[in-house]
Amino acid sequence: SEQYYLNYDPAVEVLATTTFSGEFHPWRKNVVMPVVFTTTHGEGRVFYSSLGHTADELEIPNVRLILTRGLLWAAGAL
Repeated sequence: SEQYYLNYDPAVEVLATTTFSGEFHPWRKNVVMPVVFTTTHGEGRVFYSSLGHTADELEIPNVRLILTRGLLWAAGAL
């Protein structure tokens, strides 16, 4: 997966993170960014994941599990 540097609401519930190595952008070395988080918006639920880059990565059991559970949670089924 690619790493993304982003601004996010500190009130989100971070479920998984990535740590930048600094290989491509030295100023980002050891910066920790969320890759999976949940939050609410009004009465709705929001699930965010930046895991995966290609469809074949959905074959990885843990990636599939995170996405499945996140979508079920957002739909109110969990």
